[in-house]
Amino acid sequence: QVQLVESGGGLVQPGGSLRLSCAASGFTFSINTMGWYRQAPGKQRELVAFITSGGNTHYADSVKGRFTISRDNAKNTMYLQMNSLKPEDTAVYYCKSLTYNSWGQGTQVTVSS
Repeated sequence: QVQLVESGGGLVQPGGSLRLSCAASGFTFSINTMGWYRQAPGKQRELVAFITSGGNTHYADSVKGRFTISRDNAKNTMYLQMNSLKPEDTAVYYCKSLTYNSWGQGTQVTVSS
């Protein structure tokens, strides 16, 4: 079955950086468009960025220029490099295939001084 394991979250000061990882299994990762989502307390889950099988990327306006999504198909792993973090980036971050309706447990990112 589809399994997704997010890691790399933590507590960081405003302006800092984090790199999230998503290890995928149970499906053909290389041919799937993959996305990073986040859910802040009291808010709906939102799509942050996605990357196609061919490496094309799309970002939400709120993170454009600060976040970079990438993938390593040989390792069945997707990444999210987050720079210039802001308090409003605080959320639980999830990865997901845009084809399968399965979610991992998420990883908490907290941006605070």
